[in-house]
Amino acid sequence: MKEIKEIAVRLFGTNKRCSCGGGHEICLGCGVCRAKNPDQLWNEREPIANYIDSTLLKADAREEDIKALCSYAIKAKCKAVCINSHYLPYAKSRLKERSGLCTVINFPLGSGTNLAVLAEAEAVLDEDIDELDMVQNLPALLSGYWMVTSEAIREVKALCNECGTLLKVILETCFLTREELIISCLISKQAGADFVKTSTGMGPAGATAENVRLMRTVVGPKMGVKASGGIRTREDALLMLKAGANRIGTSNAKAIIEG
Repeated sequence: MKEIKEIAVRLFGTNKRCSCGGGHEICLGCGVCRAKNPDQLWNEREPIANYIDSTLLKADAREEDIKALCSYAIKAKCKAVCINSHYLPYAKSRLKERSGLCTVINFPLGSGTNLAVLAEAEAVLDEDIDELDMVQNLPALLSGYWMVTSEAIREVKALCNECGTLLKVILETCFLTREELIISCLISKQAGADFVKTSTGMGPAGATAENVRLMRTVVGPKMGVKASGGIRTREDALLMLKAGANRIGTSNAKAIIEG
C-alpha cells in the first residue's frame, strides 16, 4: 500500500528495496534481517492451542487462579501462559517447561520512562522467562517522539537476545490513528521486535480484525502478529487468525480451544 511505503520512507529515508516482505516495501535497516526466516503465519491444520497465550493479568488474581491457569495450559498444550511478574516463580514451578512462560512490562499504561522500562525488563528476564510483552511508550508515540519508543524497544530487545527471550510489543491500538498504527508497526519491526501485539486488554477497546489485517500488511510474513483484548470465543479467535494473527492472547483459552 502506497501510504505505508511513504510513511516508511519519511521515517527511515531510504528507497532500498526490502527482501522480507511487508507493505513498507523499502528496507528498514533492521538490526537483524529476517529475509531468510520462516514465515510467521497461522496454519489452519495445526491445533488452535498452538497459537494461544493463556492469560491472567487481573490485579486480584490469586495463587489458586494461577495454578488453574497453568494446569489447563499444560493439558491443552497452549503456546504460553502470560501472567504478572509476581507469580513468575510459582508458575515456572508448575509449568516445568511444558508451556512457555510470558510476562508483561510497562503494563498497562505504557507510560514509564525508558530507564524504568529497561530496569523492569532486566528484573523479569532474571526469572528465566520465555517471552516478554512490553507496552510501547504511548505518551512519546502520541506526542510525535517515535524515536523514544523505538529506542526502548531496541534496548529491551538487546536484553532479550542475551537470554533467548522472544519480544512482543503491545501497541494499544485503541489509542492510535491509522498512521500511528503504521508507524508503531514500522518502528517495532525496525527495532528488532519479534511480534507486534494489538492490546493490553485493559484499554477501552481490544483487537479488531481490521487492525490485525493492517498490522500484518505492514510487517509482512516474517514477523509475528498477536491479537489480544476481547477475544472470548473460538469464532473470535479464528477471525483474528484469518485476518493475519499467528498468536492469540486470551483469558478464555478453554472456551476457544474446546468451543
